[in-house]
This record gives sequence, C-alpha cells and structure tokens, in this order.
Amino acid sequence: MNRLASFVLSLTAAALLSACVFAPPAGSSNAFDADAMAKNSERALATCGAGNVKDVNAKSFSCK
Repeated sequence: MNRLASFVLSLTAAALLSACVFAPPAGSSNAFDADAMAKNSERALATCGAGNVKDVNAKSFSCK
C-alpha cells in the first residue's frame, strides 16, 4: 500500500508542477512594439528636433 500511495503522490506532484503557461503569439507583440516605436520616433523628432534624440523605445523617448 505504501508503494501505491507514493506513486499517487508522485504523480499528483508531477501534474501540479507541470502547469500550462499562456503567452500571446510572438507576432502580435512584435507588431505592437513596431507601431509604438514608429509613433515614438515621430514624436521624438517633432519634440527634440533632428539630431537631438537620445533614445527611443516602445514606451518613451528622451532628448539629448
């Protein structure tokens, strides 16, 4: 009986530890980042002026 209990316990632990992870498709995230980068690049050029943009990413930009 101890072997059966150990086997069931091991099987239950393995099932609980192998949880599914949900992640959105890679293409949708990259498309969003590309659009955000394009918009922030335009905003950075309009705000900072050509040659004065220090950094641009999908969330923000900074001037020199």
